[in-house]
Amino acid sequence: MEFGKYFDHTILSPDATADDVDRICAEAKEYNFASVCVNSTFTSQVAHNLTGTGISTCVVVGFPLGASDSDSKAYETKKAVENGADEIDMVINIGALKGGEYDKVLEDIKKVRSACEGKVLKVIIETCLLTDLEKVKACELAVEAKADFVKTSTGFSKGGAIAADVALMKRVVDGKALVKASGGIRDYAVAMDMINAGADRLGTSRTVDIVKGKTSSV
Repeated sequence: MEFGKYFDHTILSPDATADDVDRICAEAKEYNFASVCVNSTFTSQVAHNLTGTGISTCVVVGFPLGASDSDSKAYETKKAVENGADEIDMVINIGALKGGEYDKVLEDIKKVRSACEGKVLKVIIETCLLTDLEKVKACELAVEAKADFVKTSTGFSKGGAIAADVALMKRVVDGKALVKASGGIRDYAVAMDMINAGADRLGTSRTVDIVKGKTSSV
């Protein structure tokens, strides 16, 4: 696979402006990334910028806490798709998972899956907040709900992706879903660690530096 196609070029900071998003889209086109990943307010802008490029518009849902109501997540997803989203990165109900409310977590994912039928769904499990057993269960529920990817992290919690979690998730999904690593991927060496551990997609705002081979996160 072309190296650039591993990447969701990401801008999720709360102070991101429309000009910032235009710049990110231009970079995505220059380097032929897999997608541009944004908050939903920028969905239409990104979709317009990327028309005809083959680069996807990726939108986060229930971000970054995952604690919003499932129907709200489904509505947010529906509006994103209507506005041009090709891919949805949703955050699970982390508290429900940790509380053993697995049916609630499954229904949460299923509602979003239904709202973006025919589009790519990535399920963010926020690995830094989970035990290994919880990571396994989250991946199993995502697969049961027919998600396309399981994703490590939002990048907004106390930790991001680590290679061991990527490898664990890859084993659990066992070819039934793909794995996206996200959070803390700031240089080429870390990106390659994630790919070698089994990541099929990487989410980062440092994408241009990485594809240029940058090896320092400074």
